[in-house]
Amino acid sequence: MKVHLGTDHAGFEFKEVLKAHLETGGHEVVDHGALEFDALDDYPAFCIAAAQAVVDDQAAGQEALGVVIGGSGNGEQMAANLVKGARTALAWNPEISKLARQHNNAQIVAVGARQHPEAEAIAIVDAFLAEPFSGDERHERRIKIMADYEEQGQQAL
Repeated sequence: MKVHLGTDHAGFEFKEVLKAHLETGGHEVVDHGALEFDALDDYPAFCIAAAQAVVDDQAAGQEALGVVIGGSGNGEQMAANLVKGARTALAWNPEISKLARQHNNAQIVAVGARQHPEAEAIAIVDAFLAEPFSGDERHERRIKIMADYEEQGQQAL
């Protein structure tokens, strides 16, 4: 699977470890930055680029998911969710990460590198990448409500 990564300085070190882990696991990894450690970098550009690439790949029929990483993962999730069609979930344990895929068909997971030991953060990402969307009608319906709002700017009542 193609996995798009985006991070800032706070997640840079973990991103490098994760990238090696994913490549060893047979994934095609695309690194959207940060490409070097810079304590003054700005995460939105990297996370938006990763999210846009996931949305574009999926629209082209390619299997792709994404991971955005920061100190907390909060801002990175917010930036990635600005991309039209992106559903990014902040996950703090493997179960939440699985539920984001099963119930919400999230395409991108946000992880706070400063919030977890390395092995735990890797487990969160691995769980996310391994879990399929359930396809249950109720989940499809709820995702459609969000997509319709994103497209039309109003909620159908």
